[in-house]
Amino acid sequence: METDTALVALAALAHPTRLQAFRLLVHHEPGGLSTGQLVEASGLTQSTFSTHLAVLAKADLVKSEKRGRQFIQRAEIDTLKGLMLFLAKDCCQGRPELCEPLLAELACC
Repeated sequence: METDTALVALAALAHPTRLQAFRLLVHHEPGGLSTGQLVEASGLTQSTFSTHLAVLAKADLVKSEKRGRQFIQRAEIDTLKGLMLFLAKDCCQGRPELCEPLLAELACC
C-alpha cells in the first residue's frame, strides 16, 4: 500500500461514525449488512449516513453489492489487510519476535 492510499483510508476511519460502521461490517463478514441495517445502527438519517458510506467507499474500505432490492455493504478486507501491513511493516525495528504478542492477540479473536 502506498502512503497516499493509507492516508485516505486512515482519514476515512478517523470519524467515529465511519469507524463504527467499518468495524460493524468487519464483524459481519462475509455476509455484510444492508444499508438500512447500518443506518439503524448509526442512529443517523439515511442521507447523512450515505455521506459517511461514500467516504468509506472512496477509500476502498467498503463495497456495495445489490441483492434483490437491497444494497449490501461489505468491508474490503484486502484493504484492511493492506493498511495493517503498511502500519506494521517497520514494526519492531526488524525484530519480529517483538511483534509476537500483537500477533497472538489477533489470533485469539
